Amino acid sequence: MATRPNTPSLTAEQNGFRFGLLTGAVLCAYTLIAALLGFFSRVEAGSLDVLILVLGSVLAIRHFRQVRGDHMPYLGGYGTGIITALVASVMLGLFFIILTVVIPKSLDLTQVENLFGFDLSVVVAFLAIILMGAMTGVITSLVAMQYFKVSAIDPLKAME
Repeated sequence: MATRPNTPSLTAEQNGFRFGLLTGAVLCAYTLIAALLGFFSRVEAGSLDVLILVLGSVLAIRHFRQVRGDHMPYLGGYGTGIITALVASVMLGLFFIILTVVIPKSLDLTQVENLFGFDLSVVVAFLAIILMGAMTGVITSLVAMQYFKVSAIDPLKAME
């Protein structure tokens, strides 16, 4: 794959941050729709959050591979997926805090309360969202990089 002439110096951080913002915006939109339609309190609704996060990380790694071509370092691709998931998770966590202030009735955490046996505060929910996103990003990036990695013919060349 050839390097695009207009973005030859794209870094993993820039790519991960940009795709993280896009993924976070999609997650926030989905959460708002789920809260307004009343199915936010269902545990199954969180499954789509994970799928959106996985898709965002994989698309970020794929874009980084397309731009960098054969010059994509393994750790750069791995890092761009993790950064994407972290940025998106922090955005979703902050949006969750804002949503609990604006629409407190639509964000019913009683099912989470029943699952853990104690009341789940907004701060703990915020931290849980970030932790879930970080772990999803680490695992997804590790798996996706097995597909997107540059096939190493020369081990010394692959180290750059």
